[in-house]
Amino acid sequence: MNWINLQLQRLVDVESGEQKAMLWAFCYFFVLLCSYYILRPMRDEMGVAGGVENLQWLFTGTFIAMLAMVPLFGWLTSRYPRATFLPMVYGFFIINLLMFYLLFSSDVADVWVARCFFIWVSVFNLFVVSVFWSFMTDIFSNRQARKLFGFIAAGGTAGALVGPALTATLVKPLGPENLMLASAVLLGCAMFCIRQLIRWRMAYDDTDTTISTSTGNPLGGSVLAGIRLVFQSPYLLGIALLMLLFTTLATVLYFQQAQIIRDTFSDPSERTAVFASIDLAVNLLTVLIQLFFTGRLVRWLGLPWTLALVPLLLALGFMALAVAPVLAVLAVVQIIRRAGNYAIMRPSREMLYVVLGQEEKYKAKNFIDTTVYRGGDAISAWIYTGLRSLGLGLSGIAWIAVPLAGLWALLAYRLGREQTRKAQRQSLNKSQP
Repeated sequence: MNWINLQLQRLVDVESGEQKAMLWAFCYFFVLLCSYYILRPMRDEMGVAGGVENLQWLFTGTFIAMLAMVPLFGWLTSRYPRATFLPMVYGFFIINLLMFYLLFSSDVADVWVARCFFIWVSVFNLFVVSVFWSFMTDIFSNRQARKLFGFIAAGGTAGALVGPALTATLVKPLGPENLMLASAVLLGCAMFCIRQLIRWRMAYDDTDTTISTSTGNPLGGSVLAGIRLVFQSPYLLGIALLMLLFTTLATVLYFQQAQIIRDTFSDPSERTAVFASIDLAVNLLTVLIQLFFTGRLVRWLGLPWTLALVPLLLALGFMALAVAPVLAVLAVVQIIRRAGNYAIMRPSREMLYVVLGQEEKYKAKNFIDTTVYRGGDAISAWIYTGLRSLGLGLSGIAWIAVPLAGLWALLAYRLGREQTRKAQRQSLNKSQP
């Protein structure tokens, strides 16, 4: 055990009292993303099978579903303490998975069930991951977040490696419906990790943290407080715009990916395997960056430039895609974009919330991570469809995306500077008698 602790200290700047929580958080994110990535290739295949020309309707349906979830989540967080509402969220999705298992195992399953599954997985993904990072920003201080979030994010990437590998290997012999049961079991494991992390937070007194350690009281406030908090804070509005630019560019790449893969492969099993292979490549690259570079990048570059790095790389990627809109280039750009997001942008973006209050970490963050995200998806999906109907090709759309990526980089840099100033003010206020 001492050898393991020594290796962890060499890999991550972690103190002895933080190791247990870091490992539980690692395991939590592992089982969570493994659960999701078992389902993701099935979702993507159902989206292509339903017609690339209909994807904008699926994105719109996802946005509407997100709008319905926001007041429900606000009600839960206002009424119950986090030790109660966090397991309730995961329990809800486990029940949903079991229902889909029954539908796909029976003769009821048809194209509409497949479309509902696409929307459900899109909601499930953002919601459970948003809740995970809200919890992380709540139990870890700003100092701990800068050290540990890269390693914790690697747990999710490890799960994202195992998930598509399981799907690619087992989808044909077992069938997709049986993999849903494995996904549900993994969500149950996530609930156990939550319990362990709450116990650690209650037992561990980090004198350097400015966060609340209370787990026995609900957050209070109204069910729509997250929306109000975002529009009252320029800082949160900036994060919302950051998310909007991110999801707009991600949607452009997703549509181009769907179109190129549809034109390249005719067999549904081949398409599912290609989606799983891209996921596997993304996650292999991501875990290497997370384990060896993410934490160091924040120290080397500072948070502002770390946040701006991925948008700058994506601007170059869109230039390459504009010149050569083919599968090989698309795959490279998509892998770099997604790996950069998971390994660098996502952990850094979550650090923006560490300096905020508990209600902002759960309610406002959830609104941004879910409704703003999927709203951007829906709007950009219709814009993309409109541009295509006007005769604009893949190259032209890629050129339009380049200045958007530049704006994203500028905003990310400015938000990183503001987070640093907020953290310094909090540290100064705490040091004063």
